Amino acid sequence: MQLVADVGGIPGKDCNGFCKYCYFRKVKEIKSFGCAHCLPSKIGCERCSKGISETQSEFKPPFQVMNEVQTSLMMSMTRGEATAYISGGGDISCYPHLETLTAGLNQFSIPSILGYTCGKGISDSDMASRLINNGVEEVSFTIFSSDPQLRKEWVKDKHPQEALDACKIFCENIKLTGAAVIIPGVNDGEVLRQTCNDLEEWGAKGMLLMRFANTFNEGLILGNEPIIKGIESQPVEEFAELVKQINSEYKFRVSGTPLCDPETGGPFAIAKDENEIFLQFIKPVTGEATIITSKIAEPFISKIFDKLEVDSVNVVAVEKEIACLITKEDLEKLDLSELKDAVIIPGRSFVHQLDAERILSADGIERIVGRGPDTLSVDGELSIDMTDENVIERELEDFNDLVDAINFFGMRLL
Repeated sequence: MQLVADVGGIPGKDCNGFCKYCYFRKVKEIKSFGCAHCLPSKIGCERCSKGISETQSEFKPPFQVMNEVQTSLMMSMTRGEATAYISGGGDISCYPHLETLTAGLNQFSIPSILGYTCGKGISDSDMASRLINNGVEEVSFTIFSSDPQLRKEWVKDKHPQEALDACKIFCENIKLTGAAVIIPGVNDGEVLRQTCNDLEEWGAKGMLLMRFANTFNEGLILGNEPIIKGIESQPVEEFAELVKQINSEYKFRVSGTPLCDPETGGPFAIAKDENEIFLQFIKPVTGEATIITSKIAEPFISKIFDKLEVDSVNVVAVEKEIACLITKEDLEKLDLSELKDAVIIPGRSFVHQLDAERILSADGIERIVGRGPDTLSVDGELSIDMTDENVIERELEDFNDLVDAINFFGMRLL
């Protein structure tokens, strides 16, 4: 059983300063987007305002985090060994009580996993050894590059060599998954391969490549585009090929986000021809509806419904590349003539029901707007620790939830 130990923290403040490429850099005033968690008659809630910018919580005292973990453990009906996943809005290596917290968890025989950290809070590489002695068993380490000068410039790391030395200690003793936001012309090419060479030599278990986003359509919805002027993001298909290439060159597991995981076939593994046999486990579609999704997801979802030979469902893409970051601005650009009388929008999209119904009925046709499941596949960030069977099982579950939404909101077929 995995328990979340949220230490709080605010991006930019509790991470020793923004990385040059950080998603949250340049964010100013946050507007309320609207989402599934809002009250029916009010646009805006904690999730779609402060929550999306992760500015709602300072670093918490260690006793508060411990109490929250213990409460979760007592309330859980699951028996067995527990692990604490330590995460926060800042860089958790900058959490001033990290060693105290891990030592406290270890006293209760609860090992720890360190969620994403750039290691910017590590000024002494021996900190890694102390954390391991405190029961830390796994780390997700955003290395960016094994070149200390590049880390100093782009990660804004004041002690880049100490952080890299700590990364090496983690690799040699516990499970470490590296990560890097790939900036074209900066840490790709031979620089990326040198980083992977070092990680493989040190004993890393995997590497997550993250495509750099720099525009609204790529996911910058906080009014902070571009993060870096003069840099164009890598085309998503080209990025997927890079992930496949790096995976083929190294022994450790390599995955990418938003595309792809070469080992599991995700995202949308069930769309692949070799996995067509699994589509028999998707429920019959008895409703008629339009599915609105992202530019990246649309070809995969369309292919699945084509293979199912379902004519009552069409899939329409917005320009946004990530479905859970769709906003009302994306819906306003759609051609309403392509929409059926029932429309399914992504469950986690940042659109209030009032806005969705108003925008999608602007042509005079009063459409029913429903929400689909939160996800339809598994992002490479998660699938890197999953098998292909795990991914297929999750996708079938998600698609059956989508079919339930279609059948519920869509007009019944005769």
